[in-house]
Amino acid sequence: MSVAELKERHMAATETVNSLRERLKQKRLLLLDTDVAGYARAQGKSPVTFGPTDLVCCRTLQGHTGKVYSLDWTTEKNRIVSASQDGRLIVWNALTSQKTHAIKLPCAWVMTCAFSPNGLSVACGGLDSVCSIFNLNSPTDKDGNLPISKMLSGHKGYVSSCQYVPDEDTHLITSSGDQTCVLWDISTGLRTSVFGGEFQSGHTADVLSYDGSHHYVNTSEHIKSVSISASNSRMFVSGSCDATARLWDTRAASRAVRTFHGHEGDVNSVRFFPDGNRFGTGSDDGTCRLFDIRTGHQLQVYHQQHGDNEVPHVTSIAFSISGRLLFASYSNGHCYVWDTLLAKVVLNLGSLQNSHDSRISCLGLSADGSALCTGSWDTNLKIWAFGGHRRVI
Repeated sequence: MSVAELKERHMAATETVNSLRERLKQKRLLLLDTDVAGYARAQGKSPVTFGPTDLVCCRTLQGHTGKVYSLDWTTEKNRIVSASQDGRLIVWNALTSQKTHAIKLPCAWVMTCAFSPNGLSVACGGLDSVCSIFNLNSPTDKDGNLPISKMLSGHKGYVSSCQYVPDEDTHLITSSGDQTCVLWDISTGLRTSVFGGEFQSGHTADVLSYDGSHHYVNTSEHIKSVSISASNSRMFVSGSCDATARLWDTRAASRAVRTFHGHEGDVNSVRFFPDGNRFGTGSDDGTCRLFDIRTGHQLQVYHQQHGDNEVPHVTSIAFSISGRLLFASYSNGHCYVWDTLLAKVVLNLGSLQNSHDSRISCLGLSADGSALCTGSWDTNLKIWAFGGHRRVI
């Protein structure tokens, strides 16, 4: 068979797949007679309200000299690790704003960072295609730098996201520009499982975790983010530049459990809902979406109308501890607090006093849900705490 014939057959197969995908989309739409917000309105539910002191900026963490790309909280809520374009990881005491560690990285192009469940180690990755582990209790070298305790090498593209398996300090999952996610055994430094890539059900584009990364790498074929279920650590979801999210089971790496369609742009962020049965996504198409992992259905779209033609990208998302609120940061500097039940914006952190001066690139909620941390291209991190009459929701 000639090359021309192969190309023709490939084009025909692609058209067939796209046609079937569109038919499946229409079938799903027929089954969805309402969404979460429609049902909630029919039940007479009222939106969450916020007073002027219900969510306030209580601390600004200053110390980075470059754009902040990623952050993560420890499980005991009082420490944060952040990664920046200045080529450093900084570990902060969130209660005092003091820096406990400033780690100089071998590769300045860092894109992601994460705390281990026990809070004794931090992991990071970036354009060096390696996930580096640092033991915070290790002695510094003669230059005062903390040495790398383990290097996880094996990806063929940059490491865009890393997350420790809940309650397991020896295993973490990375996502990469090589279109794969990898489960690692940190104690041996070896790959336990590889998800996607050569497998038919894998992503057809890169897996990333940071929206701003496409400013210095070509992300036309990348995976963008991973989130591990806290209620079932064998399940995780990934988001990609192929506009899909995929659900994986670590016991069966050969194919994705389910693929979720709906977005019309890169999926920059994914995050499990607190109950583990749903997850949220944020995309370059300017929307956040809520999916059910059991049915595969899209439950809700969170979209704010904009007057201009420029649709701001969603850069990062996080749910409140109950799931009633969805925090979403955007490329235009806004950070909306969505009422997930009624799909309404109840607060814009970007419009509050002491907000960031540039785009919010990452955000995360403390383990007890009492505080939100945001990281920005203005080089700062800010901690937002619930106050006034507002209880944690």
